[in-house]
Amino acid sequence: MQKDNTWEKYTESQSKSCHDFCQGYMDFLSSGKTERECVKIIKKDIEAAGYQPLDEYIASGTPLKPGDKIYRINMNKSVVMFNMGTDPIENGMNILGAHIDSPRMDVKQQPLYEDGGFALMDTHYYGGIKKYQWVTIPLALHGVVVKKDGTAVEICIGEKADDPVFFVSDLLIHLAAEQMEKKAAKVIEGEALDIIVGNRPVKVSEDDGPKDPVKAGVLEVLKADYGIDEDDFVSAELEVVPAGRAREAGFDRSMILSYGQDDRVCAYTSYQAMLEVPDVSRTACCILVDKEEIGSVGATGMQSKFFENTVAEVIALCTDYSELLLKRCLANCTMLSSDVSSAFDPTYAGSFDKKNAAFLGNGMVFNKFTGARGKSGSNDANAEYLAHLRQIFSEEDVNFQTAELGKVDLGGGGTIAYILALYGMNVIDSGVAVLNMHAPFEATSKADVYETKRGYVAFLKKAKRL
Repeated sequence: MQKDNTWEKYTESQSKSCHDFCQGYMDFLSSGKTERECVKIIKKDIEAAGYQPLDEYIASGTPLKPGDKIYRINMNKSVVMFNMGTDPIENGMNILGAHIDSPRMDVKQQPLYEDGGFALMDTHYYGGIKKYQWVTIPLALHGVVVKKDGTAVEICIGEKADDPVFFVSDLLIHLAAEQMEKKAAKVIEGEALDIIVGNRPVKVSEDDGPKDPVKAGVLEVLKADYGIDEDDFVSAELEVVPAGRAREAGFDRSMILSYGQDDRVCAYTSYQAMLEVPDVSRTACCILVDKEEIGSVGATGMQSKFFENTVAEVIALCTDYSELLLKRCLANCTMLSSDVSSAFDPTYAGSFDKKNAAFLGNGMVFNKFTGARGKSGSNDANAEYLAHLRQIFSEEDVNFQTAELGKVDLGGGGTIAYILALYGMNVIDSGVAVLNMHAPFEATSKADVYETKRGYVAFLKKAKRL
């Protein structure tokens, strides 16, 4: 299959549209570094586009009709959107599904301690990371602290120009002879990923000052600036992420370098596609979920019943509900599991099958299957579905490529595709190729981001039940 570079196909007008769209995407990345922040941004955007809370329809018993646009939020960490079509809901929906969590470090429940004249916070890394990549870079603290009375204190420290930042220390090269002999997985241990948050001891006038004066000084700042006591960390969700905005990369500004592009690049393109699609015959749906990086578990992950329960509520507002109708609806759906793919890296060419690799700039990527080695743990899309998608993208002139996640026996990965496939619907992984995946800063091509949005729009408008 010939893989065409998208930039070579673009007119000047298309190139401008691509750059303009990616400007909004970079703003999203810069402001949405946690699941909660993403949901807050998405809620504001979709309400401005006319989407209404589903729970208001449920409370009033208002029937849903074609053209209604509704959404539902789950624990401020996941969201599902529907653009109601003219076809009966039992005939299924066209679904885009992405995740909004990204690898990071989470602050532990009892994190703050003092050692060697420093105040530090203990962390537990989240998702698959190379731990050595997270040392000596500027880090920011994002999240929420909920006090006993239910008051929520939002935290975002390290993103403004005059904010302090945090960091994980590393051993100087002059003393690192033993460290340099270790395997990469052991160079930095998980328990060593503690962030340094202070160095100035609190001033005391008496000899019996606090046992840990630097820690006490940090607690004084937290109390004065945020009203937080040490006990409040027990009911906090604080994420440690790379500090700084998304940036254009390359002399030609053709790429984006940013934290969190896996999988917020597909989340952004998915919900933006929903906002572009007008009235539809087949109901359009977008699911943006949490916890994919750790197996899609928990109440806000794709394995929870949130999506299924919400679809049941939608059916009940469309017609006489039955479990059979719910099963028919889900089985008749078609879905793009909107997730990223590994981009070919010439520096590490030996890890890829070049014939079946995704290249930056060559358009939206389809992974017929993910999983590991002998396709273990994958959803394997059928040929009829792929043919249907090829026809749609040909009609809409969407540039796309196909890929696998590296050489057969080198590893692999998973997405939410297999979870939705359990309902019997057609599902395939599709999204954007990413370089440096799971690193603090990941790279994408602007052209791929824009083509993926265009592909999602085409899918929502034209996909059908097979």
